[in-house]
Amino acid sequence: MVIVIVVLLMLLSIGLFGLLLAGAKRQTAPVFDHSFGFGMVIGAVTDFLDTLGIGSFVVSTAIFQASHYLKDERQLPGTLNTMHAIPTAFEAFFFVTAVTVEPVTLISLVLAATLGALLGSEVMTKLNQRWVQLTMAGALIITALLMAAKLLGWISLLGVANQATGLSGWKLLIGIGGNFILGLLMSAGVGLYAPCMVMVYFLGLTPIAAFPIMMLSCALLMPISAVNFIRHDRVDYRGLFGIILGGIIGVVVAATLVKSLSLTALSWLIVLVSCWTAFSLWRAAQRQKHVL
Repeated sequence: MVIVIVVLLMLLSIGLFGLLLAGAKRQTAPVFDHSFGFGMVIGAVTDFLDTLGIGSFVVSTAIFQASHYLKDERQLPGTLNTMHAIPTAFEAFFFVTAVTVEPVTLISLVLAATLGALLGSEVMTKLNQRWVQLTMAGALIITALLMAAKLLGWISLLGVANQATGLSGWKLLIGIGGNFILGLLMSAGVGLYAPCMVMVYFLGLTPIAAFPIMMLSCALLMPISAVNFIRHDRVDYRGLFGIILGGIIGVVVAATLVKSLSLTALSWLIVLVSCWTAFSLWRAAQRQKHVL
């Protein structure tokens, strides 16, 4: 099963890279430009943190907002999902060998998240700039609240006594429905890690089971949902290939070289940054309302 998953991730990553090259060519965007180096820095930092469990969407969005990196914020969800898809596949390469979830549970939950993201990405491509800004602001607030709950230890308390490595019956149906919704939200910029962890803990799975479900869900849903964003030209290609390369480097460094690192203070800082970025997006959306 592990070999099948690894091969699938490789094929999806190669296919996505080809689609990105075609999309860049269609928009006459160069693969190497003056933003390539800055893109590498963004990718290295955000995917390094993602591999350590902090997540990449919040930090990426904050950097984009602070540096005014994106010319059109309607491209924010699509750019986030495409820039982190291939590095996330590399994350899965490192951690998938430790899969401890029953195959039926793992496959059904991952497929549900992928279908949800495919539908969600189609919806996101139809939204105007103001609604994208409001959606992303809400996504960041939700993410900040879940990160704070995780840092306070409230999430881990849910799974302390859990032993199950698989779901069945009504619990499996709830898990499938829940991960479908999380896939929808992922395409809108809500990170899947923390809410997925809460869900599987509530359903009785052992805490270690959350990791393969989370990582494989993201690794599969991001390249598939990216197809819609690329098709509707909702991706900013400026420095994108630098971000992807930097992201791969960040994943490799975090997964192979970092053995122990205190991230508590940094995580709290990112919670604050998430709230600040959400406020910035909300304020921008209010300005758009007055313009309209």
